[in-house]
Amino acid sequence: MSAWPNPTPPDRWRPAPARQQRADYQAVDLQNLPDDDSPRVEFVDGALQVTPFPTLGHQDIAGLLWTWLRRHAPADIRATQAVAVELGYDASRRPDVLLCRADVPSDRSWLRPHEVVLAVEIVSPGTRRVDRFAKPGGYAAAGIPFYWRIEQDPVHVYAYRIGDRVGPGGERQYELVADGADVIELTVPFGIKLPVAEITP
Repeated sequence: MSAWPNPTPPDRWRPAPARQQRADYQAVDLQNLPDDDSPRVEFVDGALQVTPFPTLGHQDIAGLLWTWLRRHAPADIRATQAVAVELGYDASRRPDVLLCRADVPSDRSWLRPHEVVLAVEIVSPGTRRVDRFAKPGGYAAAGIPFYWRIEQDPVHVYAYRIGDRVGPGGERQYELVADGADVIELTVPFGIKLPVAEITP
């Protein structure tokens, strides 16, 4: 595949310079990455971005939340982690945790926006601006109905849903529906009463 011009390290995971400069990567390019030793890659506006590896604390929260959602979600919703979501022909993100429709085939490594119910991002020091602004903007524009942002130290959950407010580009935006460091109670996407202590390492 042209994304990786040299199959031997150290160039193995470097995008093709000409394509990166032209920013003409598409969703199909990410779907064709090799399954083994693949980097954590997202792409925005046609340019590939290798995302930093998460910290242990970040992963502890992600694992605890995934476990909680898996135990409590109804049968038609599936909890998973770090699966690519195609936000458009030239954009893709990997939410830390997400809920998707249970009928999505298990052999898929990427999802379409209409298959995603909830995208969750856990904010780390190096991802604050992206997790607080860029990612929710992209998820909302793609029509993903729910977004949660989880801050660390202390753990605090912010839950959003698509609202009627329209952004400067005509896209719908999220509105905050609940937040807390003790408990999060919601009626959608299903009846949720999440004690924040249960996702705190």
